[in-house]
Amino acid sequence: MEQVNETSVREFIFLCFSSLAGLQQLLFVVFLLVYLFTLGTNAIIISTIVLDRALHTPMYFFLAVLSCFETCYTFVIVPKMLVDLLAQKETISFLGCTIQMFTFLFLGCSHSFLLAAMGYDRYLAICNPLRYTVIMGPGVCGGLVAVACACGFTVAQIITSLVCHLPFHSSNRLHHFFCDISPVLKLASHHPNFSQLVIFMLGVFVLVIPLLLILISYIRIISAIMKISSTVGRYKAFSTCGSHLIVVTVYYGCASFIYLRPKSNYSSSLDSLISVSYTILTPLFNPMIYSLRNKEFKSAFRRVMGQISYPAH
Repeated sequence: MEQVNETSVREFIFLCFSSLAGLQQLLFVVFLLVYLFTLGTNAIIISTIVLDRALHTPMYFFLAVLSCFETCYTFVIVPKMLVDLLAQKETISFLGCTIQMFTFLFLGCSHSFLLAAMGYDRYLAICNPLRYTVIMGPGVCGGLVAVACACGFTVAQIITSLVCHLPFHSSNRLHHFFCDISPVLKLASHHPNFSQLVIFMLGVFVLVIPLLLILISYIRIISAIMKISSTVGRYKAFSTCGSHLIVVTVYYGCASFIYLRPKSNYSSSLDSLISVSYTILTPLFNPMIYSLRNKEFKSAFRRVMGQISYPAH
């Protein structure tokens, strides 16, 4: 007799936008425009950093990698969501759900550790400027990105394996617009406390530890800035950290609310709204925060556009 697969659910049905049937076409247009603008602005950031040698520094290297991460993880979620907004039945296969969850977690967790690496970069630039270029060489920068990716891959592998090996028998109606941990766990026929504990601890590892490292970096940064006698010097030193601080606040604020609270407090509608903010809106605002507030980047962008418009013969 053929062995029956423990997982009887073959596909999930997304219900996030089902109650907004009259607005789905409008949401499609809005999200499509936001997504295209996000892709465009991130492409501008990456290409400008690659093409302008003045931006070949650790800070902009990390910014280019951050833009790559954000572009990739929006690609994992948004195109499928746009298709679902126009589809009569919003479904995803169990395998597709597993792949989406793993890829999103990998990129999201790597993003978290990359923000910690960027905080360390700002700490060295302000607190140890004379040795900054020596310490933050290409090998160290590449190594920090590799460590961030390795941590993200490991966490995503463990969480996805724990969630997707649970039995799903009762329901396949997912109150979300992509396969995130909490809504998928809610559909499991039973989800052992051990699995929830492991997922929570990994959430602490991914969110709390990098945030603590960032806080330590900024405590030392603020201490060093306060020793600068000139007000102009203080402002100039702190202005290089402003964009990073804004992104850190938005990212960790939303992610901590989603992943570090008890599962009994799970609210599908509120979680979906917050998920829209950090999967669609945050990748839109981050490039604007880093580029529009940065005179050096704007100058580099003008130089690149000048080279493209009037190439040397």
